[in-house]
Amino acid sequence: MKNLIIMAGGASSRMKHSLYKSQLTSSQKSFALGVHKSLIPLGKSQKPLIYYLISNASQAGYTDVYLITSPENDAFQKWIGNATSGNLFAGAHVHYVIQYPPEGRPKPLGTADAVTQALEQYPKLQQQQFTVCNGDNLYSQEALKQLLEPRKAPHALISYARSALRFENERIAKFAIIDIDKSNFLKAIIEKPDPSVVKKYKDEFGEIGVSMNIFSFQGEALYPFLKNCPIHPERGEKELPEAIRLMNEAQSGKIHCFKRAEHILDLTAAEDIAAFEEL
Repeated sequence: MKNLIIMAGGASSRMKHSLYKSQLTSSQKSFALGVHKSLIPLGKSQKPLIYYLISNASQAGYTDVYLITSPENDAFQKWIGNATSGNLFAGAHVHYVIQYPPEGRPKPLGTADAVTQALEQYPKLQQQQFTVCNGDNLYSQEALKQLLEPRKAPHALISYARSALRFENERIAKFAIIDIDKSNFLKAIIEKPDPSVVKKYKDEFGEIGVSMNIFSFQGEALYPFLKNCPIHPERGEKELPEAIRLMNEAQSGKIHCFKRAEHILDLTAAEDIAAFEEL
């Protein structure tokens, strides 16, 4: 069984706010305001991003997808299926992971908590290797397949060449930078990098690697770092990059970095919808 965990997450405030100033029709805006952005109809086929992402994963060799949603996931059920587990969709079996907020808290506790709940609701994942990725990025079949390749390291990630990404410079500048050693193992992930120090992370080819939040983990090794991930003092969430940082500090030389130079379609704001026109 080859597994993929997609963190669909809650509704995006940036997407919602940007809709009002967009060139979309009234009906498109109305629909987009009512669903998670990964369910907005896109391109010529008018299928949602979640369809294309799971389809790419299926064609890359993943058989099972664990989709993390909030308890209010009726819109996902309408598209994918209303069974708790085993919905056949876009070539894969899709299982829902419900990220419940802690008692007394209105919002979920972040991405590290989301993966924790996935591993607790489906304990077999703790004994397996699986891929984790965002639900609002369209990763290529090749990238998804790369994380299934045999490797000696228990964990891996993809480092994307900054120069290959076709986003505005202001947006790219906010992406986390990946610091890699000469053996292609992770040294550090630098969140919200200071522009003045970015150049020091160039590799031997003059390229800067950035994270687009796609990883492969061995569940048993990752789980304690997810479970014990501290809550960020400002954002009040348990964040996956922090759990990865702590794991890497405790077990250096265990996270292999695959380098790729390709653009990724991303659905952060309303203006990104146009980029999916050829789908």
